[in-house]
Amino acid sequence: MEIFMSRLHGKHVQCARSRRACARGRLPLFSVSTVELAAAAAHVDRTRCHLAVYHSEPGDCGPCAAPEEADRPSRAQADDSVFDMTKHKPKAESRSDEAEGPDGGWGWVLVGALFVSTSLVFGLMRSLGIFFVEFVQYFEESAQAISWISSTGLAAQQFFSPLGAALCNAYDTRVVVMTGGFLAGLGLILASQATSLVHLYLTMGVVSGLGWGLVFTPMVATVMAHFTRRRTLALGLAFSSIGISSFAFNPLFQLLVEMYAWRGALLILGGLSLNIVPCGALVRLKRRPKAPQKVDSESSSSCAAVLRRVSSYLELPLLFERPYLSYTAAITLLNVGYFVPYFHLVAHSRQVGFSEYQAAFVMSAAGATDILGRIASGWFADLGHFRLIHLLSLWTTLAGVFIMLLPVSSLCGSYAALMVISLLYGFCSGALTSLVFAVVPMIVGVERMMGALGLLQLIESVAGLLGTPLSGLLKDITGNYVASFMVAGSFLILGTLTMATLPHYFSCTEPPAPQRRSHDDKDKSYHSELAQINSSPSDTSHGGAQ
Repeated sequence: MEIFMSRLHGKHVQCARSRRACARGRLPLFSVSTVELAAAAAHVDRTRCHLAVYHSEPGDCGPCAAPEEADRPSRAQADDSVFDMTKHKPKAESRSDEAEGPDGGWGWVLVGALFVSTSLVFGLMRSLGIFFVEFVQYFEESAQAISWISSTGLAAQQFFSPLGAALCNAYDTRVVVMTGGFLAGLGLILASQATSLVHLYLTMGVVSGLGWGLVFTPMVATVMAHFTRRRTLALGLAFSSIGISSFAFNPLFQLLVEMYAWRGALLILGGLSLNIVPCGALVRLKRRPKAPQKVDSESSSSCAAVLRRVSSYLELPLLFERPYLSYTAAITLLNVGYFVPYFHLVAHSRQVGFSEYQAAFVMSAAGATDILGRIASGWFADLGHFRLIHLLSLWTTLAGVFIMLLPVSSLCGSYAALMVISLLYGFCSGALTSLVFAVVPMIVGVERMMGALGLLQLIESVAGLLGTPLSGLLKDITGNYVASFMVAGSFLILGTLTMATLPHYFSCTEPPAPQRRSHDDKDKSYHSELAQINSSPSDTSHGGAQ
């Protein structure tokens, strides 16, 4: 027996699909006209009735025969449908409805907060190449060993992102981000007193990486939740801070190292990173509503209940969905080579004979076009002429090609050629960044976006942990960075090929929107309530009255 259940003035209305269901005694059979049903609705607050509506024509069950839709009608629509039950047809859920947000307001303040926080996370992380040469000279270690400092920080940021997402789902986002900002600054301050590479691994790597993980994913999800049509543009504007900070931080860090040595420079950067704390204080995102409890639920202290709660906070079911896994694999491959130029391009430029400031200015120039790439990509993507996944594939491929051309342009001894390729690489690398995050709600839906971003960052941490050490290892083996950049660019192209395995990738239109999880939870609650009603003694007595 199939049951159609809806809400009428907050009360239950049941409709049997066939006379056979009523004959079994499971539900009472009434033949109710539209007028009678309207009268019953007017008194439903005083009288609880279970109605089984049956149309007089065989095989026609009236409104109960309508196929199930993704959306349930609103209360106003339900009231109108009482008087004209054949007129109402629920509309299928559109992607715009699925991702509807306020598109502005306080969201623009949060864009500013994300602008500052990302500059103090990834902008700072990109500029650590200035310290790379200083660490090699001071600790007298190999390039591979020094590369583990930045890789540990990047991997820790991505590894702890699910923790940040889970804490935001369970508690207050504001507190989580402010705590992360404090840890980020604390790690750099402690790193200024390091006496060995192990100390740098633990401070700049683990402590600051943990703080960055608690900051970045919650801030990105907060901004995305406040925008719909302008989501990619908002992310592009916020992420443009990474390019701006890269443009400003490289010469600034070089100046700080010359004036205060690397210890004093790290101490200043630690104090600068504490500015993330007031950025977190601006977050006002509401916590995710709790899933409805089952009627016959177990004790909340049971092991199964705890596991379900943890799985809900982390969005672990996403790991069993093919589209999400394919996309995560593509971004992981992209991430292996994406950060290699930011950590090794300065050292490579100095190795081929350019001065310290010339090498630093190469990264600054790439950071300038990075800004343009992020804003232009976000604006163009929001026009809707092309699918986001196709634009992401384009920019990823171009970025990979330009990474492979970086050593070729520098080996010819032309500083102008190196500068041109760096400018093109900076534009493409900036253009793809906001799209990486904007595609996520298209795959999993807005409701699961926080957990999806956290898991994505967690899986990416493997690539972040291996990318720059692999580049350093290739440099130690070959004596230069040519092989390092070639391998890094090939990983970006391989990530593009992996994106092509996504379902509906070659379609020119967006696939159907993922169903809202809140609707799924409501459906489970409705069916649970319905099963309890059908098994209650009152239904049995009604069946006997027939």
